[in-house]
Amino acid sequence: MELINGLGLTDLDPNKNYYRVMLGQKSAHARECYYGQFIGGDWQISGDLTGDLVEDWRDFNARCIPKFLDVHPEKSKVAAGLACGALHTICRGAREGDVVLCPNGTGEYLVGVISGGYTYQPDGPLPHRRPVTWQDVKVPRSAMSTELKRSSGSIGTVANLSKYSSEIEALIGNLSLSVVQSSDPSVEDASSFALEKHLEDFLVANWASTSLGQTHDIFSEDSELIGQQYPTDTGPIDILAISKDKRELLVIELKKGRASDAVVGQIQRYMGYVMSELAEPQQIVRGVIIALQDDKKIRYALKVNPSIYFYRYEVKFQLIPS
Repeated sequence: MELINGLGLTDLDPNKNYYRVMLGQKSAHARECYYGQFIGGDWQISGDLTGDLVEDWRDFNARCIPKFLDVHPEKSKVAAGLACGALHTICRGAREGDVVLCPNGTGEYLVGVISGGYTYQPDGPLPHRRPVTWQDVKVPRSAMSTELKRSSGSIGTVANLSKYSSEIEALIGNLSLSVVQSSDPSVEDASSFALEKHLEDFLVANWASTSLGQTHDIFSEDSELIGQQYPTDTGPIDILAISKDKRELLVIELKKGRASDAVVGQIQRYMGYVMSELAEPQQIVRGVIIALQDDKKIRYALKVNPSIYFYRYEVKFQLIPS
């Protein structure tokens, strides 16, 4: 047993990951999964995937996306990438011992530990399955921090919650709440970070009235936004948008008080991912960094990358007599 902040508590396992997994649309299969001791995915992709479940999810996506688009020809490559990436995480990417939080449809999350490898069960719901040992605890959504609520409520079947491991373990009861911390080593301006955590939701809610909203739409499928916090192998993209003529994918990243070099490097990695994994042959990829204050370091960096634009935003406070 190691000490954490002077308390006699078992240290977090750095190799353990934490995932939010939806058990069917609107948790439709939560009951079957709970009593059947499994999690799973579907997407109408039939057949045993054992031979396709290579370790690298990019190689899996290269095999899976064509299968997905054969079944769902009306879907975009962005939607296909999201679905196949989630399927790989469920079937192979998540390891034995990893923790899953699964909404049960009543405002709580079931808590389980993955206990085995992939199996294909074609005669039941969510046929691409992993066995799970459910724990004797449920986590109320109301008990989560704002950040964890936001991440656990994100669009998509799977969300990686590993950055909230301390909070999750505290909610489960394995750690004292006093050891929960939410720090990002790349954040250098905590006041800007606190404000800009809310900017993303404001941008999404008011997208149509912004200058970007005149030329681009946040990526959506079936009237559901999938472009907010779009998952990639280097973290989630704040906002992924597409031009109204469908010719351009736009990666939007909020500075959130981070060091200039960190945010420039991050958006370049995201753009590289979108170019490689999501863009159609006829589409180009551009980026936008949004910050509260002007930033000469960012401007200098972007002089050699004209495909990334820099925007500032203003917050106006007004008192209105009532």
